[in-house]
Amino acid sequence: MIPFGLLSPVTGEALHHDTSHSLREGRRGPRWPVVDGIPFLRVGRDDLVREVLGHLDRGAPGHALELLLADQDEWWTGARPDPAALRDLVRDLKYVSLRDACERLGWGRVGDYFVHRWSDPTYLAGLALLEAHWNAPVCAFELACGIGHYLRELQARGVRVSGGDVVFAKLWVARHWVAGQRPQLVCFDAGSPHWPVAQAPVDLVMCHDAFYFMREKGRILDCLRRNAGEDGWLALSHIHNSAQAGFSAGHAVSADEIEELFPDGLVYDDAELTRALVDARAPVPAEPAALGHAEAFSVVCGPGMRPAPRPLVDGLTLPPEGTRLRLNPLYRPDPGGGYAVAWPSARYEAEYGPRATYPPRTEGPEVVEASPETLERARRREFVDLPERW
Repeated sequence: MIPFGLLSPVTGEALHHDTSHSLREGRRGPRWPVVDGIPFLRVGRDDLVREVLGHLDRGAPGHALELLLADQDEWWTGARPDPAALRDLVRDLKYVSLRDACERLGWGRVGDYFVHRWSDPTYLAGLALLEAHWNAPVCAFELACGIGHYLRELQARGVRVSGGDVVFAKLWVARHWVAGQRPQLVCFDAGSPHWPVAQAPVDLVMCHDAFYFMREKGRILDCLRRNAGEDGWLALSHIHNSAQAGFSAGHAVSADEIEELFPDGLVYDDAELTRALVDARAPVPAEPAALGHAEAFSVVCGPGMRPAPRPLVDGLTLPPEGTRLRLNPLYRPDPGGGYAVAWPSARYEAEYGPRATYPPRTEGPEVVEASPETLERARRREFVDLPERW
């Protein structure tokens, strides 16, 4: 765990535990709930905070958890989850798979994205970006960490990790299905009046497939740079290009804006990173002005970054030897023999299919061990390292 201090997202004053389930500013300041070890520091949720604290103070943490699991971000357009499904999820926590948890949370296509992210090309681009500039960081923080895919990978390599996200339920899923109990997780909005994660520098600061959602990019980037301190580095992958049509909501940026935001950065076409991973070579950065065609940009910057990309031949992009790998769950048994890709939805196919690194068909088997013999099949994500309760 990274020993971050926490600050009030409203005033910036230090928070301390006044009970085992709440944080307070000063002796009589506002209180904030802590559920399952995850502080809830979202601004603009006063009624929800009050109701959650009421349940916690009355000794009803299950009811408090159900309320937080129903909270979503401003981009959410789906229905609220079924309260009965949330009660069942909280009750059956130890026996539920990741897929079932996403379904009970009512995540729909977002759930498809999360449960299959281990092989999607944008996720692989983020891994490639990190590996290309890897310098053995001791600790890392990820903004908008979702359900903890990157936290899990870094933690498996001995990095102490911490993450923040605006959606409590995603952090809760990260805690119980993906990243485990060790990471420090904090629920907060990056656009809060005050950054609630105290500026204790970490070696690596990340934001993957989310920076384009944020409105005040310059101010948020300043906060991320402060978290990296004078010796750390930043990695931000899959920042949507406003010059290209995309599938996601948010606030995409232009190549000119990328150059303005990251004058010290190395910039990549997101797709180039994925291709470099499959080709087992170093990715090639480019000037932002030359990337008008790119669907999304990826950037590294900061004084601590590795100045030149290294070949993607080991490290984060490949599972350690001996890891138990499972057949990519996008494959389904084919009546003609072997397995064939079966997309979870037409939208998923349209978004990720054109850049998929795994073949449309495979002979299996369903489980292999990571070894030199299975290296290339693992590289292209024909086989993946899934959480135990996937």
